[in-house]
Amino acid sequence: MATTTTKRWKTKYGYLYIQDDECKGCGFCIEFCPKDVLEASDKFNAKGYFPPRPTNPEACVNCTYCELVCPDFAIWSKKTDEPAKAATEGSNGQ
Repeated sequence: MATTTTKRWKTKYGYLYIQDDECKGCGFCIEFCPKDVLEASDKFNAKGYFPPRPTNPEACVNCTYCELVCPDFAIWSKKTDEPAKAATEGSNGQ
């Protein structure tokens, strides 16, 4: 049984997860994302397709629409209890 690597990105309200090698490159998640968070990767996955990658994960509101339209269950998001700190708090992280 092959193992699948899951990538995770922090979003404003939780996390966005993508399993590149499960994706068949249909582009539904990219096309229907209401916040234009995703784009096609410039790298092939194990199946020879271009999986999605987030271009602006901070814009993701964890609406879960990407996981609803994904026929391969290769993308999903999960809300957490705490919203992420704003990236504009200071250039030195304070």
